[in-house]
Amino acid sequence: MRFLLRLIGLALLLLGIYFLGQNIYFTTNVYPYWWRGIAADTSILFLSAGVLMFFVLPSRDKLLSLFAIAIGIILIFASSRAILNPTSLWQFVLSLASFVGGYQLFTTGRLNI
Repeated sequence: MRFLLRLIGLALLLLGIYFLGQNIYFTTNVYPYWWRGIAADTSILFLSAGVLMFFVLPSRDKLLSLFAIAIGIILIFASSRAILNPTSLWQFVLSLASFVGGYQLFTTGRLNI
């Protein structure tokens, strides 16, 4: 029963990320300035490396992965190639509720309402 609740929590986490991520687009184009293309490429590398390090490194080194993810996010905005489309209030509430509920189910196996 506990495994099933954690599996439902994981599904709700992924559903929340899906709902919120529907309105975020990352694009790559040929840039007139040379540094913008480098910022876009390195943002992908830092984000990928940060997520990989977060799941692979021991718990005492998690700060290094969060630092890499933060650099990747900063580089996304520096390259100005993240397009954020408007999100409806209902879609935001649905994604936030499923994300928080899924996180609680996944970590503790129960909902604290």
